[in-house]
Amino acid sequence: MRVLVIAGFAESLLNFRGPLLSAMIARGLEVHVAAPNLFEDFCIRKKLELLSLNLHDICLYRASTNPLTDLKLLCSLTLLIRKIQPDFVLSYTIKPVIYGTIASWLVGVPRRCTLITGLGYAFTGNAGGVRGLVKIVVQSLYKLALFRSHKVFFQNNDDYDLFRTLGLITNRTSTVVVNGSGVDLEFFSVAPLPLGPPHFLMIARLLGDKGVREYAQAAQQLKAKWPDIEFSLVGWLDQNPDSISQSELDSWIQSSSLNYLGRLQDIRPAMRQCSVYVLPSYREGMPRTVLEAMAMGRAVITTHAPGCRETVVEGENGFLVPIKSIDVLVSAMERFIYEPQLAHRMGRRGRELAEERFDVNKINDVMLTNMGL
Repeated sequence: MRVLVIAGFAESLLNFRGPLLSAMIARGLEVHVAAPNLFEDFCIRKKLELLSLNLHDICLYRASTNPLTDLKLLCSLTLLIRKIQPDFVLSYTIKPVIYGTIASWLVGVPRRCTLITGLGYAFTGNAGGVRGLVKIVVQSLYKLALFRSHKVFFQNNDDYDLFRTLGLITNRTSTVVVNGSGVDLEFFSVAPLPLGPPHFLMIARLLGDKGVREYAQAAQQLKAKWPDIEFSLVGWLDQNPDSISQSELDSWIQSSSLNYLGRLQDIRPAMRQCSVYVLPSYREGMPRTVLEAMAMGRAVITTHAPGCRETVVEGENGFLVPIKSIDVLVSAMERFIYEPQLAHRMGRRGRELAEERFDVNKINDVMLTNMGL
């Protein structure tokens, strides 16, 4: 049996779907993967090839709103799928879900599955102007694609409810809600907390909707009051309308309030150096970095937003704060300064919750079973 997985990021095939792809191979499936820039990074390419995957590069521009560019993507995916002749297609992230599913339907792929991993730029923030137009177009295309999906996976109930409310799926749509992408509990093993005062860490693409500005401003306030406290940031500037600017990032670095670590292939060393993980995001599918932090025994501060709130039991493994609320974020971070043992207790509970709810092997079994693989 032949499976094609279509992604919007080449590295996500390893970081987010690696265990799922390995599970497919273990079941004797012939697995093909398609993503943009798949051959540009030699390390990613070799790791994917070592998994015995068949690789296909596609011309996908995530930030482009040019209809001709997207039409070209649809045509190229249609030709690729016709060439591979898969029995199953699984697509995730916005453009692969939309154009991968429509192309699969046009070719007549027997089973078409989609995974909604987050809603992104078109669903967050104000609905006016360019963002409002993008939102209308994306929702219309989602509806067109999802009506042609045999199975739609969601990573939280809020996204499922929103898609139902907007009419993007109906009662006839076969849906399953899973606990995110899961986390490899062996790879992200528990690490002892560092000695000394609290060390806060955030890992994200440097987008406004990720709450990067709130984290930077909270760091500036706390650093002025507590000079010994460390605030680290891992991430990269993205080709997205909501991306922060290079000058904005430079100003944070020059102020010495943030220790900017850039983009890391392996985030575990940075996670080991921190004692509390922070993600003030406005909305997520299910934030993978939060699950990784929990697995490594880190307390978490995140927002009471869709996708984020599913990861924290308030007061047990961390704190939930309102989106865009810098004052409440600062207060939550100060709790760990005033109560040094809090990070230890919450970190232990976070690992327990990761084992109970977010084991990647359990989640992949649910997905493969529901896909009929």
